[in-house]
Amino acid sequence: MTVGQKLHMTLAQAESVAANLKSFALDTQDQAAKQLFSQLAKTMEDHVIAPLKARVNKVEAEEPTYKAYPAKK
Repeated sequence: MTVGQKLHMTLAQAESVAANLKSFALDTQDQAAKQLFSQLAKTMEDHVIAPLKARVNKVEAEEPTYKAYPAKK
């Protein structure tokens, strides 16, 4: 597995975690839990997903073969 593939897989997993947290927030009636899950989802997006996306973009710019979906010719 290449570095690019690992980065894309990690990003997808992080996005899945954030989506699960948002789902938990919607599913619970407990306001404290709802707030906790929402805050955790936001933290994932701000401190994990956004920087990871930036890194993926940088790596792809430096090494186009790492792109998960190469541009069509």
